Amino acid sequence: MRRWFLPIIVCLLLAGTAEAQHSKTFTNPLLPAGADPFSFYKDGYYYYTHTMGNRIVLWKTKNLADLKTAEQKTIYTPPPDTYYSKELWAPEIHFLQGKWYAYFAADNGRNQNHRMYVLENASPDPMSGEWIFKGKVADPSDKWAIDGDVFEYNNQLYMIWSGWEADVNGQQDIYIARMKNPWTIEGKRVRISVPTFDWETHGDLNSKDDPPHVNVNEGPQILQHGKDLFIIFSASGCWTDFYALGLLRFAGGKNLLDPSAWKKHPQPVFSGSKENKVFATGHNSFFKSPDGKQDWILYHANSNPAEGCGRKRSPRAQPFNWNNDGTPNFGKPVKEGVEIAIPSE
Repeated sequence: MRRWFLPIIVCLLLAGTAEAQHSKTFTNPLLPAGADPFSFYKDGYYYYTHTMGNRIVLWKTKNLADLKTAEQKTIYTPPPDTYYSKELWAPEIHFLQGKWYAYFAADNGRNQNHRMYVLENASPDPMSGEWIFKGKVADPSDKWAIDGDVFEYNNQLYMIWSGWEADVNGQQDIYIARMKNPWTIEGKRVRISVPTFDWETHGDLNSKDDPPHVNVNEGPQILQHGKDLFIIFSASGCWTDFYALGLLRFAGGKNLLDPSAWKKHPQPVFSGSKENKVFATGHNSFFKSPDGKQDWILYHANSNPAEGCGRKRSPRAQPFNWNNDGTPNFGKPVKEGVEIAIPSE
């Protein structure tokens, strides 16, 4: 009898070893679909979300490489017939001042009515407790706004977002404002980035309901490294294969609301790769490895050219390092199916 059991035991051990080795790597994409990926790390868990359109869903996982099997929960479905019932875009979840906050953009089915909104949850675990709708987050101008990102700098809360200067579509710029608390903007917005370079101005549209062309700066994300402060943003239309990431660097001083203090890098810092068959890389966020030693970029991209802004966009992740001048070096987007070591634990 032992002759039969020994080979079985060996096979099981080999299978277990192979599985353990496989679990140390992952391949992109992290999920089959999901635009505007964002995560927040707290107490040993990553809380991940992306655009669903009609609701906000939260994933909880020890490692973002395991998103496909992670626990997930719908934390908010808006009531019908409001100005925030439809087109819920780019949700983000943050833990601020002892509570959880979920920010998102939404409208009533008409894009010109897009504004930013926020939910609050006092539970230590955002997967439990009650998410309460706190209302709209807007500066006094109350103009079109999407892609809000909230951060703290020198003990002051700020929000950055993409907005229109007036009430007509045609260009998206990056704005910043101070916050009185996690649900209230304090004072006027300040515009700190306008699409000017060629790589920011690919935006031809072929739709009777839209202007013929739109220049785009959107999806701003704060990135802090030592004493350096950056904003990484998405440029050109997401409906084009020119969609890429640009960089603003805070030049110093104490006033983040001074437009002249933000210097734009003349070239994109992360773009699609025909060689690796990754297209329209954009709307990113950042996270640290569980041990805090590695920097990672989380972004969405298409697997084929001309797939635009639809549901074919999928979330991807890869580590990055830093250049000698202090700027991030994101490299090229990794090809699908190439094994990447999981974030260090």
